[in-house]
Amino acid sequence: MKLKKRRILCLLFILSANVFHTEAGNTGTDKRVEEILSEMTLDEKIDYISGYKGFYLRPIERLGLPQIRMADGPQGIRNETKSTLYPCGILSASTWNRELMYELGEGIGRDARARGVHILLGPGVNIYRAPMCGRNFEYFGEDPYLASEVAVNYIKGVQSKNVIATIKHFAANNQEWDRHHVSSDVDERTLQEIYFPAFRKAVQEANVGAVMCSYNPLNGVHASENKWLNIDVLRNQWGFNGLLMSDWDSMYSTAAGVDGGVDLEMPSGKFLNRKSIKPLLERGIIDEKTIDLKVKHIIQTLLAFDMIDGTQKDSTIALDNEESKMTALKIAREGLVLLKNEKNVLPLNGKTLVVGPNAGHVPIGGGSGAVTPYSYVSVGKGMKDILGRKCVVMEMLQNKDRMYESIEEAIGKVDNVVICMGFDKHLEGEFFDRKFTLPKEQVEMVNRIAKYGKNLVVVLNSGGGVDFSGWADKADGILMAWYPGQEGGKAVAEILTGKISPSGKLPISIEKRWEDNPVYNSYYDNRNIPHKRVQYSEGIFVEYRGYDYNGVTPLYPFGFGLSYSKFKYNGLDVEKISSDKVRVKFSIENIGKYDASEVAQIYVRDCNSSVPRPLKELKGYEKVLLKKGETKNISVILDKEAFSFYDVKSKSFVIEPGDFEIMVGGSSSDLPLKQTVAM
Repeated sequence: MKLKKRRILCLLFILSANVFHTEAGNTGTDKRVEEILSEMTLDEKIDYISGYKGFYLRPIERLGLPQIRMADGPQGIRNETKSTLYPCGILSASTWNRELMYELGEGIGRDARARGVHILLGPGVNIYRAPMCGRNFEYFGEDPYLASEVAVNYIKGVQSKNVIATIKHFAANNQEWDRHHVSSDVDERTLQEIYFPAFRKAVQEANVGAVMCSYNPLNGVHASENKWLNIDVLRNQWGFNGLLMSDWDSMYSTAAGVDGGVDLEMPSGKFLNRKSIKPLLERGIIDEKTIDLKVKHIIQTLLAFDMIDGTQKDSTIALDNEESKMTALKIAREGLVLLKNEKNVLPLNGKTLVVGPNAGHVPIGGGSGAVTPYSYVSVGKGMKDILGRKCVVMEMLQNKDRMYESIEEAIGKVDNVVICMGFDKHLEGEFFDRKFTLPKEQVEMVNRIAKYGKNLVVVLNSGGGVDFSGWADKADGILMAWYPGQEGGKAVAEILTGKISPSGKLPISIEKRWEDNPVYNSYYDNRNIPHKRVQYSEGIFVEYRGYDYNGVTPLYPFGFGLSYSKFKYNGLDVEKISSDKVRVKFSIENIGKYDASEVAQIYVRDCNSSVPRPLKELKGYEKVLLKKGETKNISVILDKEAFSFYDVKSKSFVIEPGDFEIMVGGSSSDLPLKQTVAM
């Protein structure tokens, strides 16, 4: 009944969102916009296309235009407030659960309304290209299809609460090192197939209200000044009618900034201001109609979401919201990924010692993804709540020798040791790239504790892959906990103790060595010219596409994740139902001893392409809960997008006639069901 109700609400939102998508053609709205615009002075129009007070659109009281509040970020509402700290984006993607992503959006939208926030500065959807990018934790992984599905449902959930979502950072912002200056040089096919899909679907399927441009130049032109990107692609090809804003301080000039397509400079008018714009207007370098169009985009977006006449703050919604807390917990439960479980050490039995630098608090990534919660549950507390006296918690002491003297006392009295370690906001976050290796003292800690011969489990916090060499072989179990949000410690404890079975699957590939990564030679400045430029020489063969293409086996493949149960795939039936659609049917049986969820993944391979194509690409998935011994039938429709590639000659996605192989299984490296269909 709940699912049916949610689908009805989703349908109602889509219908209302479609009104926004065609808002520019709505006579009533056009008339209202023109009326407001006609009454604005030139100074007011110029002032209106830049923010003020950091996170606000300025009001024009005489015209009835209210102050509009924005807030970070992708994992919860921040900026002058406490709020629900949801799990980070990469953990959310690890759930592979569309309905839960809609619920996440609803929760963030609800938290925004409780605080009077009009515009949410999220989600972030830049593709995970290399593990060191400081903001990987905010994003949805390496695959454009998975990232798109997560983003679309997240946005629909946010905007169902009448809060404008902002998809960012447009485009090809795949590193944090020197992000203001490094040009991402990417060919058109790679952009269209890998780096654009999540943005395009956000516009065309989720009807996102706002887009934020990135800091970096794209092919030598800053995103905020890139007319091809912002006007030709975003507006003309995809039909975007909403608000395009700069990232904070990502404008670099006035004339190019005005003509580049950005409607709103944030956080203030460093370049889009009266002093800079008026002389350019007088000299005919820019046109006042361009300023008018920016104002129209802003006002028509606010009108579409009833933000001019309505009241945004809903005081009936609790600030410290129990429903939002439960959403955060559910996501954490489904997004934790079990990477290793030697000798079935998990679930844990017996007395357990919980130690490590992240044992007593909930780590988060740094920058705009950081949120301050009202409360949180650490792994130590979560384990203590479940195990009681069978759990001993010791946080990392400043004096390492004293700490080890104290594990020596405790380890002799326990059966298991859980080490909580990895990165946090000081080591991974916005503004900088992190290291691939873990801190030296953490590697030392694992090796030192391993000598005691106890069952050893590592709970790892990170926004992506790390160097597992030198320590992972000493651990019997490894749980990738990402940054699990305020309820994360409870979810971790429930999985470690077997209250629930892990069901998260990796939205990334994890390499054995950094040198194995397909972008190893093209992540840093690799062009011998005066300006900093990174040539994306791997093209479409990034992450699992690249590992397949290069014949390199990663340590943990895309889509991988262990369960306490086992699943059997049967009965693949592939049926062509139209010229460009295929129905894929199969069954999954839970043959293990636990009730558990499985993520069934569907990959497609073009058997005889005229252009280089990946050996397989994710094109469908379903997450299904199965009781032990239960079998369920799955049916998935693959449409044109599942079989097409971007043809640079026709500048469109095309399907070449021929055979396509459909592969189904539990990860990109475990696909037991295969069948060919002619298209």
